[in-house]
Amino acid sequence: MTVPLVQMVDVQKWYGELHVLQDIDLEVARGEVVVVIGPSGSGKSTLCRTINRLETIDKGDIQVDGAPLPQEGKALAAHRADVGMVFQSFNLFAHKTILENVTLGPIKVRKQSKAEAETRAQELLDRVGVGHQASKYPAQLSGGQQQRVAIARALAMEPKVMLFDEPTSALDPEMIKEVLDVMVDLAERGMTMIVVTHEMGFARTAANRVVFMADGRIVETADPESFFTNPQSDRAKDFLGKILKH
Repeated sequence: MTVPLVQMVDVQKWYGELHVLQDIDLEVARGEVVVVIGPSGSGKSTLCRTINRLETIDKGDIQVDGAPLPQEGKALAAHRADVGMVFQSFNLFAHKTILENVTLGPIKVRKQSKAEAETRAQELLDRVGVGHQASKYPAQLSGGQQQRVAIARALAMEPKVMLFDEPTSALDPEMIKEVLDVMVDLAERGMTMIVVTHEMGFARTAANRVVFMADGRIVETADPESFFTNPQSDRAKDFLGKILKH
């Protein structure tokens, strides 16, 4: 039996009285693209952030590649290197060039040589379509370009899994497609991905599985075709009814 790349078992999290993650059981296989959707405040981003321990959990178990999440220190840094993360905000270092942003992690954490890191970074920047911007600074790029750099930066660490937490929600509409195109390309190349998004088109085309969350719970899990054409739960029907009419 193959071990899931990401496994969450009976995960619980509270913020004070608020039970933000309730009885979360989720397995993600190698090479699988899982898209997490649901209304605002349903716990999607929190779920995503627990996998690289940006959020701690109160109960339950999370494993990545068969190993439990490290608590802190060097082991946690190594774990985060294996779990790439792309946020709503691009979180690039403003005072470093695009190339430096992408090479920093591989040099510091993976102990790559500068030359090796720069060669790989340039390849990745070319792949996400911003290779010609390598010597510029983040402020000189559009939001869509910065987000593609953030994806290249995560990929430079050779992660086992990529987490995307609403990666297009801070972008202007015309920039969303360029970021989603990069993500679709990643999915087609077999990257294991967990994507929290409002982009239903991406969910339909790139996901192997859609996970629908509401009120801190996973309400429904299905392949995209089944989910969008025949949702099983009232919560999902209600959610899709509201968003697909527009």
